[in-house]
Amino acid sequence: MPRRDPAAFAEFVAARSPALHRAAYLMVGERQLAQDLLQESLTKTYVAWPRLRDHGKAEAYTRKVITTTAITWYRRRSWNAERPTESLPDTVAGGHDDAVTQREWLWTALQELPPRQRAAIVLRFYEDLTEAQTAEAMDCAVGTVKSQVSAGLAKLRDRLGDRFGEHADDLLPPTLMVVTP
Repeated sequence: MPRRDPAAFAEFVAARSPALHRAAYLMVGERQLAQDLLQESLTKTYVAWPRLRDHGKAEAYTRKVITTTAITWYRRRSWNAERPTESLPDTVAGGHDDAVTQREWLWTALQELPPRQRAAIVLRFYEDLTEAQTAEAMDCAVGTVKSQVSAGLAKLRDRLGDRFGEHADDLLPPTLMVVTP
C-alpha cells in the first residue's frame, strides 16, 4: 500500500478548502454545519489519500464525499426543510433591496429542495460541473442528474412563482435558466 504523504495532503487542503467549503455551504445552508461537513469530508479524504492514484483528482473525490455525506446527514435527521427566520418581507421593494430580497427568496427556496435535488443544482450551476462530473460526484447515473435538476428547477419555479407570479423566472440566475420540457 502506498504511504500517506501529509505534506501533499496539507498542500491540497490549503489550496482547495475555500472552494470545497463553498460547495459544502451551498449543500447545507449553514456556515457551521458546512464547516463540520468539510472537516468530515477532509478526514475521509485523508484516510483514502494513499489509495488515490491521481492526487490531481482529490478535489473531485472530496466533492463526492461532501455530497454523499450531506445527503446521508439529511436522511438521518429526517430533515423537514424548515428554516428559522426573523421576518419575511411583505412586498418586493425596488433597487438594491429588490435584488437582496430576490436572492434571499431564491436561497430559501433552494434550501427547501430535497438533498439530492439541491446537490444536483449546486454542483451543476453553482460549481459549474458537467452532467457527467455531477453524476460522478453524486455517485449516480447522468440520467439521474438530469431528472434531479429538472425536478429541482421545477420546484424552484413553483415555489418562487407562488411568491413572485409571472416574474419567478426573473429571479433565477442566468445559469439556472434551463429550458425544461
